[in-house]
Amino acid sequence: MAVRVIIGKQEEELPSSIAAKLELVIRRTMDGDFMIMDHNDVDIIVMKDKKKVIAFPKETMSDEIYGTENRLFKFLAKKGLVDISSIQAGTIYGSLEARMLVSPDFDVIKMSLINIQKWMDEERPYMEFDDRYEEMTSDRFTDPSDEHSTELGEIPHGDQKGALQPMPGNAHYWLSYTYQE
Repeated sequence: MAVRVIIGKQEEELPSSIAAKLELVIRRTMDGDFMIMDHNDVDIIVMKDKKKVIAFPKETMSDEIYGTENRLFKFLAKKGLVDISSIQAGTIYGSLEARMLVSPDFDVIKMSLINIQKWMDEERPYMEFDDRYEEMTSDRFTDPSDEHSTELGEIPHGDQKGALQPMPGNAHYWLSYTYQE
């Protein structure tokens, strides 16, 4: 289902060249809220009736997640869409929320969706780098290059290998045994 966004009053006749096209992974809930799930780290909900924006982590909470949420709300506050003094922790663990500023001239919900897309466009290089890095790390372990791997039997078997030497019993008792005269 497509979401149509019109900025300004709907009664006015707008030229067909003025249109906003959103390219987001977005869903509409049963009560009319918008759930945006594009970001790798957070999900964003724009609450239509309560006039709030909530961002919460997809998985576990970390400093990286908080940094992402903080960048989102700073961006929305700079654009004049959320009240910067209302940014606070939400009811979901690790979430942040903010109250949207209301305007009689513009639909703040539609303006928020457009600006969240702009923020996503700024975040996209970070997300792409993160995906490439994770794929590269996975490939390094599952399919290493010839330089970083050996064939079976290339290294001969030895009686003892590595830095840790096998010791019978507890090492503390073994050390006390060596000090006997």
